[in-house]
Amino acid sequence: MQLMEATGIREAFHNVRKHSEHICAPLETEDYVPQPVAFVSPPKWHLAHSTWFFETFILKPNVPGYRVYDPDFNYLFNSYYNNVGERTLRTDRGNVTRPTTKAVYAYRRYVDEQMDAFLEELSDPEILALVELGLHHEQQHQELLITDIKYILGHNPLFPVYRAEQNMVDGRNTETGFLTIPEGIYDIGHQGEGFCFDNELGRHKVYLHAFEIAKGLVTNSEFIEFMEAGGYQDFNLWLDEGWSWVNQNQVSAPMYWHLTDGEWHYFTLNGLQKVEPDAILSHISFFEAAAFAQWKGMRLPTEFEWEIASANLDWGQRWEWTNSAYLPYPGFSKAPGAVGEYNGKFMVNQMVLRGASVATSPGHARKTYRNFFHTHERWQYTGIRLAR
Repeated sequence: MQLMEATGIREAFHNVRKHSEHICAPLETEDYVPQPVAFVSPPKWHLAHSTWFFETFILKPNVPGYRVYDPDFNYLFNSYYNNVGERTLRTDRGNVTRPTTKAVYAYRRYVDEQMDAFLEELSDPEILALVELGLHHEQQHQELLITDIKYILGHNPLFPVYRAEQNMVDGRNTETGFLTIPEGIYDIGHQGEGFCFDNELGRHKVYLHAFEIAKGLVTNSEFIEFMEAGGYQDFNLWLDEGWSWVNQNQVSAPMYWHLTDGEWHYFTLNGLQKVEPDAILSHISFFEAAAFAQWKGMRLPTEFEWEIASANLDWGQRWEWTNSAYLPYPGFSKAPGAVGEYNGKFMVNQMVLRGASVATSPGHARKTYRNFFHTHERWQYTGIRLAR
């Protein structure tokens, strides 16, 4: 059920905002600041940026006499919206030790109070739609919060525990075997009144040849077989860019895996654990997914195949790599202004992932959702579903 349909706009707003802070509750102050690599943002930045979104796009244009919390925050916490003004470089987010974490939480309280008063009387459907976009935007950052926190703690030499009860990589498949989808013409894309991002629009028909798709995702034990068979050393299995990536980065296992005393361990949110053989594989790049599929004599499904098959699949444990480039659907058009920068300008050099993951926030998943990442990225909870 959609966020606003389930609870109403004010309750949905408060639930989403509280969930971001719940994710950060186990952190120490020092955990909020590090940015170990460019693609990871500090938790403090996520909390501030998602707040900045509501202040910039909802409160400033629509509340007469609204007083911004701090004029510097637009520069510090804008992500990629060129229409909104200058911003700090993404690689510098970890250098922003001031404002403090305490100040960022004060900023959230200020904006939440202003939003609560504004939402009490809000009835304009266009502004309501923008608020809903902001809620889904914050849910995207909630997933990034979890995966960025894992990267930060997973590169701490002590492998600290985030939450003892939150492993998140121990899920198992509920089905095995393959599902057969007959050839035919199928409708693809979002339809109906519920929320979707603009990249899901442009419902259109595609022709699909008959295919089979795995009911379960690749497990750790299956991937260990690939590793032990020399999968990371056999250039015949790899796309050319993937083979360069493997060699340049000395990749020999999924992210967070460590070989200790001849036994594989991996970092989880409840610390360093032995790899569970029957658990679903996670933290895998498109390059690794494609090489594994090649080794198995199969392939990755296209995003269209995935969407049609999803009605009969158990999905949501891992973001699933597809063999589809991230491109616009027929008739796609960007909204004017900053909101139009949300998805369209990223439609190049990325691959589509479908489904959801254990880190995806409740109410944020749907079968038409088009996630997208660069081919080498694997810090998200990504996995492999095979097709043939």
